[in-house]
Amino acid sequence: MEKLARKQVQALTPYLSARRIGGSGDVWLNANESPFDNEYNVNFTRLNRYSECQPPELINAYAAYAKVTPEQVLTSRGADEGIELLIRAFCEPNEDAILYCPPTYGMYSISAETIGVETKTIPLTSEWQLDLPSIERNLDNVKLVFVCSPNNPTGNVINRKDILSLLEMTKDRAIVVMDEAYIDFCMEVSTVDLLATYPNLAILRTLSKAFALAGLRCGFTLANKELIDVLSKVIAPYPVPVPVSDIATQALSEAGLARMKYQTLDLSANRAYLHAGLMVLNGVTVYEGWGNYLLVKFPDGDVVFKAAWDHGIVLRNSPIKDCVRISIGNREECEKTLSFIRNQLI
Repeated sequence: MEKLARKQVQALTPYLSARRIGGSGDVWLNANESPFDNEYNVNFTRLNRYSECQPPELINAYAAYAKVTPEQVLTSRGADEGIELLIRAFCEPNEDAILYCPPTYGMYSISAETIGVETKTIPLTSEWQLDLPSIERNLDNVKLVFVCSPNNPTGNVINRKDILSLLEMTKDRAIVVMDEAYIDFCMEVSTVDLLATYPNLAILRTLSKAFALAGLRCGFTLANKELIDVLSKVIAPYPVPVPVSDIATQALSEAGLARMKYQTLDLSANRAYLHAGLMVLNGVTVYEGWGNYLLVKFPDGDVVFKAAWDHGIVLRNSPIKDCVRISIGNREECEKTLSFIRNQLI
């Protein structure tokens, strides 16, 4: 069967998600999941019928939350499907390319390679910002430029003036895709207001992080109508299961939004607690960032990661040397993790 697969697939290394890596224990801080397990009412009486491709109630609810019009919203099976739809819709296999800036989210390259689209990488600067001159020199054949802000795994926000420069640079050449998976923790730096000015802007959103719905697999692409219409041509006919639409709409209700905002404040407080406790340890660097995670540099990151793993505290190893990404859990999980790391380093 391997020989029958497309050559690109034969050569492909699957994305090592947290669940594929595995682990065992009672503290799971490796997947940027929320510790909150909220309850929802689910109606099981309509499962004999196909769902609508773009459920109006869900689309209207997210449009209101994002402060855009419904025609500027497309919902999909997580933001990951949004990445794939953009590449499928705008990139010709074996002709076009995408560009992204590591260290960053790994699915941009996986989705492109699966389809047979070239990937170009321009590393972030030492301050983890965009290297605009290098990006401009490498835009030939590039149709999509992916920018994650807040960036995973570094946690920092990309400078707005650089985003504006990138949008100007790519006018009539490429689409800038802003991955805002963690933007609910810092909505004031969203680029959603730029949709009115830039038709070459697309924004990815998700309910997985701040809304505590990672298992629901519900994401959104925000863009102007012309771009959304193109994506609508390649999306599956029934991408949003009925229960997913029902639960997501509840999460976006007035009560759901109030709960989300309270929980993000709680997670931000836990992030501050963990940040303060780690930064006083000798040899430890805690990077300033947003989102529901911290990037932490240790004297030997692999040793800390493995020791925590063996102790039942599952963290996320980072491609950045000696760095470990720690998701923000509840206060008990943060206290247990901090105590363990402190004991390891003393």
